Amino acid sequence: MEAFHPRHILGMDDLSRQDIFKILALAKKFKSSQNTAPLLKGKTIVNLFFEPSTRTRSSFEIAAKRLSATILNITGPQSSTVKGETLIDTAKNIEAMNPDVIIIRHSSSGAPYVLSQTLKTPIINAGDGFHEHPTQALLDIFTIEEVKGKLSGLKVLIVGDIAHSRVARSNITGLKKMGAQVIVCGPPTLIPPAITRLGVEVSYDLKKCVQKADVIMMLRIQEERQDHIQFPSKKEYIQYFGLNSETLKLAKKDVIIMHPGPLNRGIEISSEVADGPYSVILNQVTNGVVVRMALLVWLMGEKRASTH
Repeated sequence: MEAFHPRHILGMDDLSRQDIFKILALAKKFKSSQNTAPLLKGKTIVNLFFEPSTRTRSSFEIAAKRLSATILNITGPQSSTVKGETLIDTAKNIEAMNPDVIIIRHSSSGAPYVLSQTLKTPIINAGDGFHEHPTQALLDIFTIEEVKGKLSGLKVLIVGDIAHSRVARSNITGLKKMGAQVIVCGPPTLIPPAITRLGVEVSYDLKKCVQKADVIMMLRIQEERQDHIQFPSKKEYIQYFGLNSETLKLAKKDVIIMHPGPLNRGIEISSEVADGPYSVILNQVTNGVVVRMALLVWLMGEKRASTH
């Protein structure tokens, strides 16, 4: 069996355009084949999560089980870090048990990178601080292509707390690689000054941006990553940057609405929009499983998956 070269997936820069195409193609095959394939039977995957998670942790677990892998879930309070053990020592002890992949989520930006410098076991970044969240970007890209039939040339509008969003960073990198145009919109205090270096357009006018977007991706305000709220009030934020049905009337007839979750209903997005006909938010959740199945198989080098 020929294998891909195992490597760490710390951010979207670790994946080439061709890598992304391969992962998306494999995800399509999994989605069309009732999501089950014993391609990772005998493999052991560790979910090492130091932050709360519903979608990411659960979808990795379901993905692993559908591939017949064994998965071990470890949360921060369950680990010996609460007894004073360092993250590196915790990870080294897990590696000593010979898992095949370690998936980590951590509140500190760069934590997966630090482990990648010490461990030989492949690491997948499931979100680190406000740095990156590559698997979220992959499932978002998959969802957009599934609905729109393409990525190149599309205008994707990302709205909200750009400064503290690992989802925004990973999506900008991934979408640009796939030929999409990216516009970011939010309060000036929540948009990094140097973000234009990433090749994105910056706007502070949601209504203007909505009119030209093919895809609108809403982000929540990440208060847990802010020392203090960086805008006058939530009422003002909702008025200028919340997506509601009135603002949506300005959008294209075939626009799609996305959100990585969790939703703060009534703040960045209204319930009628989140649950409305343009929303693909639950599609994103569904696709998270098959995309993570594809990434696990691709990363662990199972060439037979390409003919599944």
